[in-house]
Formats: sequence, C-alpha cells, structure tokens
Amino acid sequence: MVVLKMKLVTAVIFLSAMYWKVDSKFQSPTVQVYSHLPGQFGEPNTLICHVSQFHPPDISIQLLKNGKELTDAFETDLSFEKNWQFHLTKHIQFTPSKDDKYICRVTHSTDPAKFIDWDPNM
Repeated sequence: MVVLKMKLVTAVIFLSAMYWKVDSKFQSPTVQVYSHLPGQFGEPNTLICHVSQFHPPDISIQLLKNGKELTDAFETDLSFEKNWQFHLTKHIQFTPSKDDKYICRVTHSTDPAKFIDWDPNM
C-alpha cells in the first residue's frame, strides 16, 4: 500500500513538472512595425511587420491599409531560436500618403488580435 502511494505521488509530481514545462513555452508575440527607410509621404518605401518571441508557431500576420488587407505582401519562412521561440516577418512595397493609415494585425493563440500602427516618424 505504501509503495502504491509513493508511485502515485511520484507520478503526480512528474506530471505536474511536465505540465509546467510545456505550459511555460506559451509566449505572446512581440510586434514591431516600421519602414525600411525613414517615413516620407509620397516616397516609395517598404512597410515591415516583424513578429518575434512567440510560441506556439501558429500565427497570422496581416498588413492593412485603411482597414483593408494588402494581399500582395510577402512573408518570410517561419524561423525559431534555440529556446523554441519563433519569429516571422511580413513586408510590402508602399508609397505612404498623409491620409492613409497602415496597421499590422497579428493573431496568435495566446492573445486577442494585436493591432499595431505604422508611425512614419519612427
């Protein structure tokens, strides 16, 4: 009976440790939105949305202009670091104007969707 209780306690401790280890890998993404060149209205540029430090790798990135998705954007291959945190970049050529608003929308299983504006003054 004592041996059975010891095995049960050991199993519970082991399963708890495994759950903690797996659960600790869930990480909300860090999102950066910027342009390749300093933001100048009327000048061609590249809009970039870089998403990093997230896990699991199930993620969606959309670049929006005035609330509508820019469907011809390019996305890099998903990459990861040694700690199993992933990173991904999406970019598109654009010519910003003063009246347009550019946003990167990131959807990940750890959070509600994130909406990050492009600031031409960065």
